[in-house]
Amino acid sequence: MSGPSQYQPQNAVLKWVERRLPIGGLIHSSFIGYPTPRNLNYWWTFGAILSMMLGVQIVTGIILAMHYTPHADLAFKSVEAIVRDVNYGWLLRYLHSNGASMFFIAVYIHMFRGLYYGSYKEPREVLWILGVIIYLLMMATGFMGYVLPWGQMSFWGATVITNLFSAIPYVGDSIVTLLWGGYAVGNPTLNRFFSLHYLLPFVIAGVVVLHVWALHVVGQNNPAGVEPQTEKDTVPFTPYATIKDSFGMTCFLVFFAWFVFYTPNYLGDPDNYIPANPGVTPAEIVPEWYYLPFYAILRSIPNKLAGVVAMFSAILVLAFLPWLDGAKVRSARYRPLARQFFWIFVVVCLGLGYLGSKPPQGIYVVAGRILTAYYFFHFLILLPILSRVEKARPVPNSIADDVLGKAGALKAVGSAIVVLAAAGLLLIGGVSQSRAEEETPPTLSWSFAGPFGKFDQGQIQRGLKVYKEVCSNCHSLNYIAFRNLADAGGPGYSEEQAAALASTYKIKDGPNETGDMFERPGRPADYFPAPFANEQQARVANGGAAPPDLSLMAKARGYDRGFPTFIFDLVTQFQEKGPNYIAALLQGFEENPPADFKLPDGSYYNKYFPGHSIKMPKPLSDGQVTYDDGAPQTVQQYAADVAAFLMWTAEPKLEARKKLGLQVMIFLIILAGLLYFTKKKVWADAH
Repeated sequence: MSGPSQYQPQNAVLKWVERRLPIGGLIHSSFIGYPTPRNLNYWWTFGAILSMMLGVQIVTGIILAMHYTPHADLAFKSVEAIVRDVNYGWLLRYLHSNGASMFFIAVYIHMFRGLYYGSYKEPREVLWILGVIIYLLMMATGFMGYVLPWGQMSFWGATVITNLFSAIPYVGDSIVTLLWGGYAVGNPTLNRFFSLHYLLPFVIAGVVVLHVWALHVVGQNNPAGVEPQTEKDTVPFTPYATIKDSFGMTCFLVFFAWFVFYTPNYLGDPDNYIPANPGVTPAEIVPEWYYLPFYAILRSIPNKLAGVVAMFSAILVLAFLPWLDGAKVRSARYRPLARQFFWIFVVVCLGLGYLGSKPPQGIYVVAGRILTAYYFFHFLILLPILSRVEKARPVPNSIADDVLGKAGALKAVGSAIVVLAAAGLLLIGGVSQSRAEEETPPTLSWSFAGPFGKFDQGQIQRGLKVYKEVCSNCHSLNYIAFRNLADAGGPGYSEEQAAALASTYKIKDGPNETGDMFERPGRPADYFPAPFANEQQARVANGGAAPPDLSLMAKARGYDRGFPTFIFDLVTQFQEKGPNYIAALLQGFEENPPADFKLPDGSYYNKYFPGHSIKMPKPLSDGQVTYDDGAPQTVQQYAADVAAFLMWTAEPKLEARKKLGLQVMIFLIILAGLLYFTKKKVWADAH
């Protein structure tokens, strides 16, 4: 624990300040001279990683809020404007959205570490409870932030989750109305959530200060679970823990940067790139991955009120863990039964997360109820019984006597392998079913794939031609201006060529001095004009179905690639599911549907379209569009070219992102290497 500071400033000005405001002594006692157990492993680094990620989220969130418009009609457009028009707006957006996932990855590891090593036991009960409060605040902040982009999953996720409060007797409906600001999710809801999402991170920061304060009062736990006895058991926080945490944080930043620069949408839902539409409910409403275990608990109970109570109880039970587990030995390293049940519990949590992503039907419901029952059994029955009947192994007399043997490390690795294998079996079991239900689009080779991928300018230009001559008759391109055609990393047109192309379009403008609207030739600053004046006109012209805007289509469409493919996708930077889907859809029309398939009137059969019934007739045929560069004039080539073009319209900063990503990754890897050897040097005299 930190005691009275021995800090004595030498500078006269610092002495004057220190006598009146001893902030230097506070910093010295808390972050320099603070005694740290010398046997801490890298699992303790995640506390520092969480502090770093909180800072990243607050800084990026403040800057994003400067450009965001919290209005139901403008929120989605403002987010896209940030990505496309704000300098490095794409970086801020991806840092913030992926930072939320990194925050939860770190907090889950931090919590599981506390569970394994008994960091919730006396005298650290208040420290643990403050951690649970931080977790609850994180969940509330993350949920409200997910609503702000105002995409389909944002809107419907907000509708479903807030509607859960209606299950509360007597006051439930009033709470829902208060949250919504009306009788449905709408603009008042968005304003409320934006205000709270902006405020809560500062509340989290305040509770984190209390959390760190409580930590410095009672001292850190350690893998042995014994308290420091002498000075031999501890080392000063700086430089020992500082350099070790810096190395761990840099390694985590490499992991974080991989998502930001190479797979920024890997952890998101494609539906959130579709503007919110209250009239169209997504096929499956699924929250972000870090809520899935609790979402599975909610759905596993048929009664709405009981499900809500179970979901919140699954979190609140953690606060009572110091009293549920009465074992005197803290660390599971010396509790053989507790260690095995801990890994079973980890598998159960992973299983609940998997089930939360699946539809609530059939075997998924049964499995969800079994794992939910075990979740509460673990805390309410198993741990109290184990604390009374388990015979623990001898605990070291002091930290200095604690020896981290290779056998323990091997057992930990073996347990981790068992966990991953069990999770893999669960995933494989569901993938076979999903593959049987839908035909997966074939994977094509794209020039923009991989960490060094770039757009094929010739292919994008051909895709633009296909769009102009075929797709633009029905589909808009609302987020692309003619000037974007001359941007770096795009089709490669000059500014003069972009202006010439713009002038071939007629743009409605006005009113003029007489108050009339008029048409004029397009300018580079204009956006591609929509083929229809409004959605109703588009529906009338297309058999009742409104053709979607194509600007974000390559990111708004996806499909389940299954296990283990989705893991390899992360390593190989695969995020081309949208282009694969578009290319397959354009080639997937069949004149004669299967005999057992009932095709509705006015629809067409497409083997890659969900449900296989689509209102759009087959748009492409061989020789329909003339290419000047000698490329094949076939449906297959047209489909690939327009899919690549739509990938550019959805991700115009792709090349800049990957170029900066390479520089950042090289810097972080070199920094991690330097910090590692510095750490070895610093710790050489401590072992």
